[in-house]
Amino acid sequence: MASVCFYFQLHQPHRLRRYSVFDTDARYFDDQRNAQILHKVANKCYLPATQLILDLVKRHEGKFRVAYSVTGSIIDQFRMHCPEMISLLQKLATSGCVEFLNETYHHSLAFLYSRDEFRAQIDLHAKLVKDLFGQVPRVFRNTELIYSNELAHYIAGLGRFDGLLAEGADQILGYRSPNYLYRPEGEKSLKLMLKNYRLSDDIAFRFSNRGWPEWPLTADKFARWINQINGDGYVCNLFMDYETFGEHQWADTGIFDFLAALPAEVLKTPGNDFKTPSECIKAYEPVGSFDAPHMISWADTERDLSAWLGNAMQSNALHELYRLEAPIKARGDAKLLEDWRRLTTSDHFYYMCTKYFADGDVHKYFNPYESPYDSYINFMNVMDSLRTRTEAGR
Repeated sequence: MASVCFYFQLHQPHRLRRYSVFDTDARYFDDQRNAQILHKVANKCYLPATQLILDLVKRHEGKFRVAYSVTGSIIDQFRMHCPEMISLLQKLATSGCVEFLNETYHHSLAFLYSRDEFRAQIDLHAKLVKDLFGQVPRVFRNTELIYSNELAHYIAGLGRFDGLLAEGADQILGYRSPNYLYRPEGEKSLKLMLKNYRLSDDIAFRFSNRGWPEWPLTADKFARWINQINGDGYVCNLFMDYETFGEHQWADTGIFDFLAALPAEVLKTPGNDFKTPSECIKAYEPVGSFDAPHMISWADTERDLSAWLGNAMQSNALHELYRLEAPIKARGDAKLLEDWRRLTTSDHFYYMCTKYFADGDVHKYFNPYESPYDSYINFMNVMDSLRTRTEAGR
């Protein structure tokens, strides 16, 4: 038997408008551009994919089950520009077949720079999930699946989670399989679910690649690959960006038809099922420990932090940003704090990445800048304005 665990990430940042060194306007974010992008992706992906998931839940009478992690950043934009998406997600929540996970509200790198802010954003996001979807999250996934032993220890110390998600990184797993549950090194209170990146990426990245030897990827073929897990694991963790469906892989590739047909093909094999992360955690015991002394992530081929911390521009921007945390919080100004928190979103630093080799096209996705240097200059101009406002108390 194999339990398929689908987890979808929904996130859009509040992108900055072009901000010159002479600008004094405190409106930092390009609301018009952000609305355009949200409407585009909602029409191509969010709305049709979510309606399809809802239809599949009903069609399979609760046997098809998935999980979502929806950032506060995108919820804020749904509220302004696409409230029907929130309604669809709420319908999924009431189905009893969908789990909503906890993460940082602003999809931030706060764990690396400020544990106080990290905890604050976890709490803000947990409240959002409870208020909108009626669930108290029991599983945590950090921004971009950034993970280490230290992160697991911190999350365990909060005392409110049963499990964590992480990348099934080869450099840690070695010969072992991501198709089991593991324990974080030194922690007994948490279970760890690891992304099967090969099968996940077959859908997320290779689906429409006509040069791929396995093209075209059909639901029955993919179900056979899942069946091969039997005897070498008991979970198939398919973790991916939601934009896979309709945006990264356009509708004319057949991606929606593939998703529509997959549950029935998986369920044809006796013993196969779909489970949410919490259900997997309850059903299966860990087979060993996962020792990650250094940070890993699901980004790029390196599966490390170099997408956000790979050059001096990124490091400088992040350090200057978090230097403002204490004085901004001391001001007690809600608008100032909200602007600062929107700047903690990891995308701003991703746009500064200079790794334009194998991973270059990924870094250009919805990137509003002509170059990483352009991104850095624009961000630091905004930072100068935010610092001036903080010092002036406005």
